[in-house]
Amino acid sequence: MNGHGRSGGRPTLEEVAARAGVGRGTVSRVINGSSKVSEHTRVAVEAAVAELGYVPNRAARALAANRTDAIALVIPEPEARFFAEPYFSEVVRGVGAALAETEVQLVLTLAGSDRERRRLAQYLSGHRVDGVLLVSVHAGDPLPELLAELGIPMVVSGRRSAAETLPSVDSDNLAGAAEAVRHLLGRGRRTIATITGPLDVYGAQCRLDGYRQALEGAGHPVDEPLIAVGDFTEEGGRRAMRELLERRPALDAVFAASDVMAAGARQELRAAGRRIPQDVALVGFDDSVVARHMDPPLTSVRQPIEEMGRAMTRMLLGRIAGETGGAAVVLPNRLVVRESS
Repeated sequence: MNGHGRSGGRPTLEEVAARAGVGRGTVSRVINGSSKVSEHTRVAVEAAVAELGYVPNRAARALAANRTDAIALVIPEPEARFFAEPYFSEVVRGVGAALAETEVQLVLTLAGSDRERRRLAQYLSGHRVDGVLLVSVHAGDPLPELLAELGIPMVVSGRRSAAETLPSVDSDNLAGAAEAVRHLLGRGRRTIATITGPLDVYGAQCRLDGYRQALEGAGHPVDEPLIAVGDFTEEGGRRAMRELLERRPALDAVFAASDVMAAGARQELRAAGRRIPQDVALVGFDDSVVARHMDPPLTSVRQPIEEMGRAMTRMLLGRIAGETGGAAVVLPNRLVVRESS
């Protein structure tokens, strides 16, 4: 039909549906990237779209569906941590990859202070986005409840607790940490310390639980002074490492709950004259660019961070389209062994 429908003007959604032999709603789902469509149906609809030269009227579609064709990625952390922590850039990369084949725009928002949270709440109350991706949520953060009150679809990256009720994407923090500690035990290390993340973050608590479980499973009682609380920053890693060396100077291994904290710990170990790995083996978590560029290169638990970003975005787009189910996705981690251990 050379780009024109039976009406003689711009092809309509109904004409695409008739050409493909499907309902109007099915065409809409294909155009909106829904996963609830068979491959056969998707191919038929896309062929009809191509034959008729159908162009979705984005503005009309968004208005009719009360949609903005935008989603927000909200990171309730200070700007300094966002730019210092490679984890966040990997998440953004994954989210961007998932949106690349859609017309949906991404709004990135940092909300590390109460003032920024209030401003964000005001922005979101105007329904300027169709949904929200929440990353790095601390226990007690009011944002999830606020979004629920506003009726905005959301997905969290990293559950807030074992009883998380919101749709979520996470990695298996407990198993990853336990594997890291078992690796150190297998290397003959016996005085194994850990630097935790902030314990109001569920993932950090799970990594501490994995540390405990691995030691107890190997018949080693947990020595509480070998546990130092950090905050996922390099300075926090340095501070925690100083504490550990004061408490247990004979420690022979450290499991840090992030690569950035491991980098801080390495600086303190070097300053104290400890060789890595000869005197103290060191393991991190995330397997970020930090791990690969450390000297010596850092053994680290690899999180599929980019895939987590893609998965949470796909889940959110599904929620916006009215899909339910699949409320929790937990992706596996794996240990990448390098010279530091």
